[in-house]
Amino acid sequence: MGFLIVSEDDIKKGVTTDKYFIWTEKVLREKGINPKVVAEVTTSRWGIFAGLNDVIELLKGLPIDVYSMPEGCLFFPHQPVMFIEGRYLDFARFETPLLGLICHASGVATQAFVAKLSAGDRKVLSFGTRRQHPALSACIERSAYIGGVDGVSNFSAEKYLGINSIGTMPHALIISVGDQVKAWRFFDEVVSEDVPRTYLIDTYFDEKTEAVMVVENLERVDAVRLDTPSTRRGNMRKIIEEVRWELDIRNRKDVKIVLSGGLSVRDIVELRDLVDAFGVGTMIAGAKPIDFAMDIVERDGRFSAKRGKRGGKKQVYRDWEKLEDEVVLFDEKVEGKEPLLRKIISNGKVVEDTDMDEARKLALRQMEIIKKLGKINDFIE
Repeated sequence: MGFLIVSEDDIKKGVTTDKYFIWTEKVLREKGINPKVVAEVTTSRWGIFAGLNDVIELLKGLPIDVYSMPEGCLFFPHQPVMFIEGRYLDFARFETPLLGLICHASGVATQAFVAKLSAGDRKVLSFGTRRQHPALSACIERSAYIGGVDGVSNFSAEKYLGINSIGTMPHALIISVGDQVKAWRFFDEVVSEDVPRTYLIDTYFDEKTEAVMVVENLERVDAVRLDTPSTRRGNMRKIIEEVRWELDIRNRKDVKIVLSGGLSVRDIVELRDLVDAFGVGTMIAGAKPIDFAMDIVERDGRFSAKRGKRGGKKQVYRDWEKLEDEVVLFDEKVEGKEPLLRKIISNGKVVEDTDMDEARKLALRQMEIIKKLGKINDFIE
């Protein structure tokens, strides 16, 4: 059978739906019921919206209209990030895959955003695709990139996203060579000169010792990477301070420090004054999905939301200077604010596509606004 990966055709056919939608279709068809509805997607928390590219691929060609916030957009609790307008049976079974696409992608983008916001002016690199199914590698890196990371490590990003992947070296290289200095030298001799010389310094000896070894044995050293897991980390701040001291007294203040290995937001905040770049893995790639839900809020032109939800087709208006939003019925206008929900599919035809680079620019723009407003702590979880 090969890898246990559901095919694109089966996703497009709705095979990946929950069974109760199959039963729902059967009941409604046999009873001749197929209302025109508005179904909106909301959640009870804030986040960075991502995954719209796959939603477009899923829904294009269906006789429905789709409105959405742009990717990279900051959303707040109980706002519609998207809504579908059309006959219910034309899209009913696609609720499950649609939610899966944006719940996962937005979760990764949000954690990338949090990591980057926490790091201040330091770089954040996405190192975590090994924590998820490889079929999701490009999706994870795309979402992390939209969320604001400065680089991604998975090689698939070059083929599927058109962005360069980055990296240093694994412990396996050093162990295979059997000697740190030889391994570092071999890397320097073989790898293209345009790749930064970032050397791993915690394979056999302590980090300080190997930091000294690398600068005393190699002429070009751009950075050193500490990949010490929390189980052996001890006082990481003291370790990094020692490494920085030994580099500096050898006139190597130019050598940067990269830190990876099970990092949390707390680690980033506490060490960002010493560390030049953070390689963040599980925190981003293993992000908790955003708990989006889809609910019908209008049926045949009448308000019809279930309890706990607000009826009616809605628009979200934003004051960009304050990052303050107002949710109103769709036909209402709010002066001085910009509407966020735009039509992306009209009767099955894609009328506005999404762009990864523009989404990332939007996320970073909002990050700068948050900093300007002095609200960083509101977004660091």
